[in-house]
Amino acid sequence: MATSKKAVHFGAGNIGRGFVAQFLHASGYEVVFADVNDELIGLLQAQPSFEVHEVGEDSRTSVVDGYRAINSRSDEEALIAEIATADVVTTAVGARILPFVAPVIAKGLAARDASLPPLTVIACENAINATDSLAESVRQSDPAENAVFANCAIDRIVPEQAGGTLDVTIESFFEWVVESAPFGEHRPDIQGVTWVPELEPFIERKLFTVNTAHAAAAYHGFARGLTSIREALADPEVHAEVLGALAETKSLLVAKHGLDADDQQRYIDKNLVRIANPHLPDTTERVGRNPLRKLSRHERFVGPATQLAERGLPADALVRAVRAALDFDVADDAESVELQALLRSGLPADELTVTLTGVDADHPLFPALREAVGSKLSA
Repeated sequence: MATSKKAVHFGAGNIGRGFVAQFLHASGYEVVFADVNDELIGLLQAQPSFEVHEVGEDSRTSVVDGYRAINSRSDEEALIAEIATADVVTTAVGARILPFVAPVIAKGLAARDASLPPLTVIACENAINATDSLAESVRQSDPAENAVFANCAIDRIVPEQAGGTLDVTIESFFEWVVESAPFGEHRPDIQGVTWVPELEPFIERKLFTVNTAHAAAAYHGFARGLTSIREALADPEVHAEVLGALAETKSLLVAKHGLDADDQQRYIDKNLVRIANPHLPDTTERVGRNPLRKLSRHERFVGPATQLAERGLPADALVRAVRAALDFDVADDAESVELQALLRSGLPADELTVTLTGVDADHPLFPALREAVGSKLSA
């Protein structure tokens, strides 16, 4: 496909290839992948195309081709040159990695010809205002950057994949919501994007519904020895816990953002079907990974629970999900290992609660969180 538009995408993993790059390619952009994984970059450099298999209500297969790939660790100069002449930069690397990709983006912006229009930068991460975080890190290196930074919310389930292939199996449902205000009247033409004037309601609706449900099913299921998310949701006790957590997040979203209660319930029902999709088998172990991040202050459990407590609304089921997450013990997940080490460290429950959740001792939710943490110390 001949094209004059170019997008540099950081993170050539399954979301990068199967979601972001798929839509950039469909929108007429030449995609330049940047990643530190030697094997993955080698595959992309050797293979001229890969397939994205969408499964679910609207199954189809699309081909992504015409891309290039750069090892961002060993060939930084080439990457800087690509960013300097790109139209769009996107990321799907994980929110914690953004500070590490910011310096090379800053160098690319510094090398950019002043006559070029501002570079569009969108961090497609499972975190609130991830692009703002990236922008802050970029500006530490290049305070006069010529770029437009826009936050987004992404939603698409990608299960574990078979190794050794670039092809990606992914659900057919997706949402890619991007804030429009930073662009004024000149938004980039990217297929699949929904532009909205205010992003927070969409971010919190997704994070506190899809991610809360997925993680609650994973942690409660794992604690009961259940292997798959589908099994977990079929278990009456786990199902009741997930519904309880979602009833609480629904009450927050309705109260805070004025969402219609019936519409939110339909959104909940649809997403419970999605995460139990038999075409996308997923495991409690995979979904539960990185428990420290998922237990943090603004994430899927503690985030809505603190806001509910501040409003005088119940958050009991969300706190029970936190308690279940504390049991997550998987030897090859670094955060799980760190979590279990913290629970065995001898730190007092008050200090450990603040460390794990970021919630201060004077917060109305703190006593319930401290009880949950303390119950694991005495177990």
